[in-house]
Amino acid sequence: MEPRFNLFANELGAKIGKRIANVSLVIQESPLPRALQELVELRVSQINGCGFCVDAHTKEAAAAGETVVRINLVAAWRESTVFTEAERAALALAEEGTRLADAHQGVSDETWAEARKHYNDDEIVALVSLVAMINAANRLGVILRQKGGSYEPGVFAGMSS
Repeated sequence: MEPRFNLFANELGAKIGKRIANVSLVIQESPLPRALQELVELRVSQINGCGFCVDAHTKEAAAAGETVVRINLVAAWRESTVFTEAERAALALAEEGTRLADAHQGVSDETWAEARKHYNDDEIVALVSLVAMINAANRLGVILRQKGGSYEPGVFAGMSS
C-alpha cells in the first residue's frame, strides 16, 4: 500500500495542515494533561485504523512520559488496572465520540456525567476538541493511506503559526 497523496507537498494541503496544527497547539497548551492527550489520540487512532497516527501517538506518549505498559494497554483499557477513573472517563468519551455511527445517541449521558465529574470546563473543551481533531486527522491519514513506522517525536512542533 503506497500513500496516495502528500498533503504537505500541496499548497492548499499545507495551509489546511497548518490550521489543524494551530488548533492542536491550543489543545496541547490547555490544562488537559499532555500524557492523557496522547493516550486519547492513540485510542481514537487505533479505533480508526490510522497507522500513521498510531505510530505518532505511541511515540509521543512515550516522549510525554507514559510507560510501555500503559501505552500497550490503552487498546484494552477497560480490562486493565493501570488507568485512573479520570483517564477511564476520558477514554470512554473518546471512544463514544469516535464511534458516532455505532451509537445512535453519540456520547451517552452516563459517559458525559463521568467525564464532567473529573474535568473542569477548560479541560472538557480541550478533551472534546481533541477527540474531534484526532478524528479529522485520522480520516486524512486513512483516506490518503499514510503509513506508520517512520514518525519521529516532535516533527510537527514547529508547524503551527
